[in-house]
Amino acid sequence: MTASPYPHLLRPLDLGFTQLKNRVLMGSMHTGLEDGRKHFPRMAEFYAERARGGVGLMVTGGFAPNIEGWAKPFAGTLSTSGAAKRHQLVTRAVHAEGGKIALQILHTGRYGYHPLCVAPSRLQSPISPFTPRELSARGIERQIRAFVRCATLAREAGYDGVEVMGSEGYFINQFLVGHTNHRTDEWGGVYANRMRLAVEIVRRIREAVGPDFILIYRISLIDLIPGGSSWDEVLELARAISAAGATILNTGIGWHEARIPTIATSVPRSAFTWVTRKLRDALRAEGNLIPVVTSNRINTPEVGEDILARGDADMVSLARPFLADPEFVLKAATGRSDEINTCIACNQACLDHAFKNKIASCLVNPRACHETELVMAPALQKKRFAVVGAGPAGLAASTTLAQRGHEVHLFDAADHIGGQFNMAKTIPGKEEFHETLRYFAHLIDKTGVVQHLGRRVGAPELVAQGFDGVLLATGITPRNPHIPGQDHPAVLSYIDVLLHKKPVGQRVGILGAGGIGFDVAEYLSHGTDQGHASATLDTTAWLQEWGVGDPQAHRGGLVKPQPSPAARDVTLLQRKPGKTGQSLGKTTGWIHRAALKMKNVQMVTGVNYEGIGPLPSGEGVGLAVSHGPGRQDAEVLAFDTLVLCAGQEPLRELLAPLQQAGVAVHLIGGAFEAGELDAKRAIDMGTRLAATL
Repeated sequence: MTASPYPHLLRPLDLGFTQLKNRVLMGSMHTGLEDGRKHFPRMAEFYAERARGGVGLMVTGGFAPNIEGWAKPFAGTLSTSGAAKRHQLVTRAVHAEGGKIALQILHTGRYGYHPLCVAPSRLQSPISPFTPRELSARGIERQIRAFVRCATLAREAGYDGVEVMGSEGYFINQFLVGHTNHRTDEWGGVYANRMRLAVEIVRRIREAVGPDFILIYRISLIDLIPGGSSWDEVLELARAISAAGATILNTGIGWHEARIPTIATSVPRSAFTWVTRKLRDALRAEGNLIPVVTSNRINTPEVGEDILARGDADMVSLARPFLADPEFVLKAATGRSDEINTCIACNQACLDHAFKNKIASCLVNPRACHETELVMAPALQKKRFAVVGAGPAGLAASTTLAQRGHEVHLFDAADHIGGQFNMAKTIPGKEEFHETLRYFAHLIDKTGVVQHLGRRVGAPELVAQGFDGVLLATGITPRNPHIPGQDHPAVLSYIDVLLHKKPVGQRVGILGAGGIGFDVAEYLSHGTDQGHASATLDTTAWLQEWGVGDPQAHRGGLVKPQPSPAARDVTLLQRKPGKTGQSLGKTTGWIHRAALKMKNVQMVTGVNYEGIGPLPSGEGVGLAVSHGPGRQDAEVLAFDTLVLCAGQEPLRELLAPLQQAGVAVHLIGGAFEAGELDAKRAIDMGTRLAATL
């Protein structure tokens, strides 16, 4: 009998009344499918596909127990028997595939983006424009009853359990912390009063649903806000929740308003499992064996196995990795972990979509949440296709075509695949892009895509080979900003810096503050080109840089940040007035701005580039700028190196001759529309087109 490749990860977990097939929890994530009746068939297929993939237990996106708990107007709510019947479509689909699923009960409290929101105290949150209504004691009782009703309806709907969301700064968490609970009655003041809500909800749910129903409580281990819970309070709550009838303790990290990243790609893998270990060890020392789950930035089976093997937790929670690959567990269990499409924690198609009221998806897997519409059906007739360009769009298109049974030839002038991903992966905090290239390289080999690398193919050759179609994924070329004097030898393009590794001086000016400008600023200020390691790869350095400490010594886990010194003096300039980085991701832009601020990167907006020339000293280069529409206050800024990040233009030199020859041509990715290294759009476009040809 072959030994399990991941013995701890794949070991069953006995809960007494039921057993989970492995130690992998698919954590809750809001997909947008929860918010409309018409989406339930799609939601059923979404979860069914992940049940087929072998995950031990899934938790749905959050459903409010009443309208006061809405995340936004008309958000997903479970409060009636009619709604419970609709959910049976989901639970039956999951059970038919041998899976287990719990419904998350999410009351947003003051985080609610609507005028009906309620909270322990009348205190507006920094992430919502609405000031909540302070609940009376009777109002609190109504909220508790709503939680209980939601749990009983979840059981009626066929769910195997519920998760009570008590972390991330939502409603229950708001009662726990003096920062948001200013009450002086029996629901405020001393901690025993502040934790009453959480304990009452769990106790009454257990009484209502009986002993044979999974009850997960999501506990905030480290709030990462001023005035957050102390470690003694966390332990007191964990004991009380366990005694009240919880089956599993799932751990949450940080409030949504915290100014420390917790799940972005710049966060090291398993950066917070040490906090879960502290909780688990404390409970075990008291003889409390309740299973404890750890979460945040666990994206490979190897990481999960290591966490469990060293005793940090009893289960690992992975959410977005199941967007990236629904067969994560199945591939791990069958010795195919190299085939896993790894989550890169970019947030671009999942969280960013959720905050824009769009259905979530995944940058590396556009089928996520779109399984019923983006179907990879076998081709009715095998055809020959050429894909020109091995960047994200070309990789997605060529492998999708080959998976469907077509003969595919992939051309690229470079001697390796990846296109602009090969620049992105060098940026501090974006090392996960290596995983995407590893995945595509394996998929190319598996599907039989014929590679023609290290050669620039011309239109005559493509015409002569008689392909049934040609997909141009030739990408972009940097836009020429036409600044007088830009041919100065100290002026480089971002491609010169990131790809060709040309030397850069100590004082650097970056022209353009979009996504590429920010990437170059991080690369140079961290000294990546000088061999300095990214804090993303060192948990201790990252925690120190962002100011995360031991919650046993520091309330809420907050300490003074101690960023490492910048490798260079960097100035980021943009023509537009206003805040820099407006094109950055909705949920990650603040992280990039904060990271550059810690490196003392100067950000200058509303400048006109008048010219570039030598400095009187003969050393370095001068950038003449003026300010405002009237071009006032002209001055010369001195740098050693200037880097142009002034946008991109599509590269389409093959389009016209192929069209003139009558070849069926399709533009995808940057060749279709140049963007800020927009891999999300490129992969989505390449996949969707290839699924139809």
